[in-house]
Formats: sequence, C-alpha cells, structure tokens
Amino acid sequence: MAIGKFRGMLRGGTPPEPSGGDASEALALLHDYEASGLGWFWASDAEGRITYLSDTVAERHGTTTAALLGQPFHSLFVIQRSEEDSGARTLPLILSARKTFSELAVRAALDETEIWWSISGRPQFDAGGTFTGYRGNGSDVTEALRSQKDASRMAMYDSLTGLANRHRMSKRLEVTLTAYKAAKRSCAVMMIDLDRFKQVNDTLGHPAGDELLKQVAQRLERVIEKTCEIGRLGGDEFQVMLPDIDDRGRLGEIAAKIIAIVSQPYSIDGSRCVIGASVGIAIAPYDGIDSDELIRSADLALYAAKGGGRGQFRFYSRDLHSEAERRRRIEEDLRDALAQDQIRLAYQPIVESTSNKVIGLEAVMRWLHPELGNVSPAIFIPIAEETNLIGSLGEWALRQATADAVQLPGSLRIAVNVSPAQFSNAAFPSTVAQALANSGLPPERLELELTESIFLADDDATDRMFAALKALRVRLALDDFGTGYSSLAYLQRAPFDKIKIDQGFIRGVTEPGSRNNAIIRAIVALAEGLGMDTTAEGIEALDELEMMRQLKVGQIQGFVYAQPVGFDEVTEAMASGSWVIEPNGPSKYRSERKTLLRKVGLIHEDHRYDVMLRNLSRSGALVEGLVDVPAGTEFVMDFGEGQLTVARVRRSSGSVQGLQFETPLVDDGAGGLCTRHRISPYMLAAAGMPLAALPAGEYPLVGGQNGNFSLPKFGTAPEAPKRSIRAA
Repeated sequence: MAIGKFRGMLRGGTPPEPSGGDASEALALLHDYEASGLGWFWASDAEGRITYLSDTVAERHGTTTAALLGQPFHSLFVIQRSEEDSGARTLPLILSARKTFSELAVRAALDETEIWWSISGRPQFDAGGTFTGYRGNGSDVTEALRSQKDASRMAMYDSLTGLANRHRMSKRLEVTLTAYKAAKRSCAVMMIDLDRFKQVNDTLGHPAGDELLKQVAQRLERVIEKTCEIGRLGGDEFQVMLPDIDDRGRLGEIAAKIIAIVSQPYSIDGSRCVIGASVGIAIAPYDGIDSDELIRSADLALYAAKGGGRGQFRFYSRDLHSEAERRRRIEEDLRDALAQDQIRLAYQPIVESTSNKVIGLEAVMRWLHPELGNVSPAIFIPIAEETNLIGSLGEWALRQATADAVQLPGSLRIAVNVSPAQFSNAAFPSTVAQALANSGLPPERLELELTESIFLADDDATDRMFAALKALRVRLALDDFGTGYSSLAYLQRAPFDKIKIDQGFIRGVTEPGSRNNAIIRAIVALAEGLGMDTTAEGIEALDELEMMRQLKVGQIQGFVYAQPVGFDEVTEAMASGSWVIEPNGPSKYRSERKTLLRKVGLIHEDHRYDVMLRNLSRSGALVEGLVDVPAGTEFVMDFGEGQLTVARVRRSSGSVQGLQFETPLVDDGAGGLCTRHRISPYMLAAAGMPLAALPAGEYPLVGGQNGNFSLPKFGTAPEAPKRSIRAA
C-alpha cells in the first residue's frame, strides 16, 4: 500500500498524513523499490533542473546522484523519433509546456550502452498556483523495446536473407508511388526469378537451397545502389524498387549486372552450383500508376523473360499481353505435340574449317504448330523442362536422330543435345544404348552435347554417369563453353571429346582491341593439349570465319555455311557420299543493324507521316515512304508506346532516307532496341488526357497555333499516307 501512496503523491495527489511508523515504513519501501531496479523516481525544479534522482539511474550513467543534481533533466536522454511518429515532441518542449506525460520512451544519453527508459511526470504547483517543478517515475524498458523491435523486424524482413519481405516491399512501393504521383516522379520495379534453383534444392537439399538464397541476397546488395530497396518475396523470387530511375539504358545495365553476378558459380558445402536469373522491369508512371498495376506489368515482363529462354531481362510493353497468351497456349499444346506428329528434327551442318567439308550434323527440334506456325526451341524447350516433358522429347530426339544418321553414308557424326534432367536420370545410359541398338548406328558416330548445368548434381552421380556413357563408346561434347561460369575442373573431371566455343566469344572477335581472339586461342590450345576437338558456334560472317581459321579452330557451325535443314535436304546433299559447302555471308559481321519491316511515324512540324522502317541500329534507321526530303531535315520518330526520338536525315535518295538519332537506342532485353526515355504520362495529362499508364498507339506532338496548321512539306510514296497532327 505504501508504494501506491507514493505513486499517488508523485502523480500530484494529496497523500494522507502518515501516522506513527507509516512515514518511516513508506520511505523504507521506497528505498527497497529503487534498489531493486524495477523502477526509479525523479523530481525537478521550475527550471527543469534535477532536484531528486534515484541512485540506480546515476549509477547507470557512471556517476553519482550528487553530480547530477542541478543538471537539466532532459540532458539524461536522447529523444529518438520513429519513422511512424515523425511529429513527436522533444522532452524539453514537453517539460516547458508543464503538461502531464506518461510512459514516454527515451534513450539514455550513453555512448557505449543502449538503455531505454519509460518515464512519466506530473507538474507540481504551490498553494498559490505557482509552478514549482515536476515529480515523476521511470522504469527500464530496454528488453521490452528490443523484443518489440525484433518482432517488428520479423514482420517486415525476411528471416532467411535479412532483406525486406513481401509485406514491407508492398507497403514501401504503395507509399512511394502515392508520393511520387503528386511530385510527378518516376519509380522502376524489377522482379527477379532464379533459373534452375529447383534443381539445386532437388539435388543438394533444402539447406543448400537456403544457403544459396543467402548468397544471392548478398550479391544483389553488392550491385544495387543504397538508394534502392531489395526484397525477397518468397521462394526464389526477389524484387527491387528503384526510385527516380526511368532511363531504360541504365535499367538494362543494372539488370544485366544482376543476371551476370547471380549467374557466377556458388560454393555450397563444398559443392559447386550454377544458377541463373531472369528479370522483368516496369516503370511508373509509364507502365502503371499504382502499385498493383506496376507489379502486374513487371510480372508480365518477367514471364516474358523466362519464356524467351531465361538468363535475360525484359521491359514491359503492351505486346507482352498477347505474347503471354501465346505462351500459355504453347504450354497447353506441347503435351500433345509429339503424339500428333508435330515435332520434327532439323540438322545444322558442322563443317571442317580448312576444307569446308561437312563432318557432322547437330539435331535441333522444330515444332510446327498447326495454328501458331513454327515455335522456336528457345521458347518450348524451357517450357518442356518446367512441365517435365523434356525427358520424353529428349528420348524421341535421340531415337529419331540415330535412325536418321544410320541412313547417311560415311562416318558422318550426329550430335544430340541432352538436358540436365535426362543426364541425371539413372536410366539414361540404357536409353542411349537402346537407341543405338535399334538403329544400328556405330556408337562413335553419336555425340551427346552437354551443358555445364549437369554439374549441379552430386559429384559421384555425375562421375558414374560419365563412366556409363563412355562405356557405350559415344562421344561427349561440352556445349556453350565460355558462357561466364566455365571451370577448368570440368575438363579435368569429365571425359569430353569436344569443346564448343560459345558464340558470345565470337561476336566482336574481329573488332580492333577485342580480347576475344586471345581467349579463343587459349581455349584451342587447351583443347589440343587435352586431345579434344573445338567447334565455333554461331559464325555468320566471312571475317569471323577467317579469324576462326587463323586461330586454328577445327570445326565451324553457323549461318555462314548453312541454317538447319530437313533430313530430305541432308540426304540429297550427301547423295555423292560427301558434302562440301562454300561459305556465303556478309563480309563483316554487323551486330547492331537489324532488318525490320514495320510502320513507324515521322513527325515534322505539325504533320505526321507513316513510313516503313527497313532496318534499325542503335544510332540510326533506314526508312521508306517520303519523297523530296533534303539531307539535314529533323524529324521526331514515333515507334509507338510513347517512344519518341529526334532523328536527322543524313542521306536521302528517292523515297528512302537514312536517319541518325540524336540519342542512341538501347537494348530492350529481347534482342531488339528501344528508346531510353518515353513521353511521360504526366505530359499527356497536362495536355488534357487522363493520367494513366501509357496507352497503346501514337503520340503526336502538340501542334498548330490557334487552330492553324501548315501545309505538308514532303510528298509521300504509295502506301504512306500523311495525317495532320491535332493538338492533344
């Protein structure tokens, strides 16, 4: 009861007069309470200076009560304001207001130790109503606040990686977009999904998968700027929020860095792991105004990146809606494609570099869909892997390729791609043996092409599979060597007969200052030392072919010799027993210029002309459709979806114009090009359109003064009508 009386007194109540031993007993209880550390008391004068303080507080500050008497009471604490309570008043202001306060959390003004107090106080007045100071109490709430912070952090952060969780990312994005909408600012979102992560979980176990996710998070933190926020949404899906970035060139560079760093090898409990990443990108306000709309756009871009072959990034565009529908259709129809005899094999020649003689064929799958036409293997093979259809497709390809090969004369080899799922199947050697037996093909004429992802399985199982396949006397080739995570340990362990040099090393090999030729020379020397053949993939131009010959690459595969052809064409070419192909292609490889055939808009003054885009590079374009256009004329080129860029006519002949862009285009992540920036929805809203994500269609400039429009400056060739631009 004594403590209750003293608390009532400290809160400004009038204590009862003690009688007999009540006063001394109450003081003793007060002393015991203070000494227990459960709580303490304080008092100040009218100026806020300490007149009473429990010894326990002074001891925590490393001093004595006597030394603290006369000091401002607020000097004992550091007032910290939380993100949610940015309007909290400092303790000096609270004291100067002479108001009662209760359970105010304050941090002790200590450098080395973090201690939090909960303090309460009530102003005191004399009989005449004059303010005389404060009396109050306090208690240590350090552990309670720490537990509260931990619980709050667990609610907002991923316990495995320490990154923000889905809840925090959702709230942060919602708040950011609301604020940025008012300020007319942009914000990009990247959705990241790990490729082949499930394979790690299946082969190495979930603890290894968890460790891999931690390492991925650490790598993401190294390449993402501090002003951006990274979150793990669950499973192997991550999200990055990038405020004030709408430059698609810069975003593409960040996405490429993410893909590159995530794709580097990992060491998990002594095992080497290789995964990849796909990235989808959407930008507010162009691709969505609110968080739900923006996330849907980013998800759709991610879906397109994975469907396009993985290991790439994609920007959102409205075309992705129809592309996603097409991919869903492909997923549904792929299950019946084999049964309905829609899958075929085509064969690309592998040519001896010195003689131009075809010495092998690589079998590649072709799917002729009855309604969608030819479906690229880059699209349906990843789908087959996800839906566990790759085993049956791979087995069919092996049987068909060996059956075809045995009909060809001579010692021509046939190469068949093997998926990691096939390779990890213990029954795979039996499948190979049966295909050879059924066809009668000599085993040394069969070459199995394997990618480095087969090494994700445990070492013992991989070694046993290699031994079983070599016991059949088939040849093994390491495909895509040099893709960024090759290891010499592979060549030391695995009995490969051939290294296929990835075309990523071929591109730019003839350009001045390129180091690719030195790398290829080293690969060739390494292969020779190990008794392996070398094949250069993706050779398209004559200068690339000549460089491969100079670098002593033994075999060539690419369009400079032939594209994949049907088996009937192969048998016709091999009728004489030998097939020699003369190389044919451009003299030099021009990687940037892309042949196109689609309509775009050219805007000049207050007129828009439809023209045909013939080819496109980062720096310019060739268009057809206008006549009498002098060199030096400036246009605004409209690619659609808000993509506008200034272009100057560099050459003009008849109805064909060569244009140079004022700002170079950037990689769109899908093998195409796009503008760095787009016309802002905020500009469209200012011109009278409702604020929304960019609608499909053309984006004419505001033109015409007071409703007066000039006459067209240029004539149009047939099929290229002109239209005047009306003010938006």
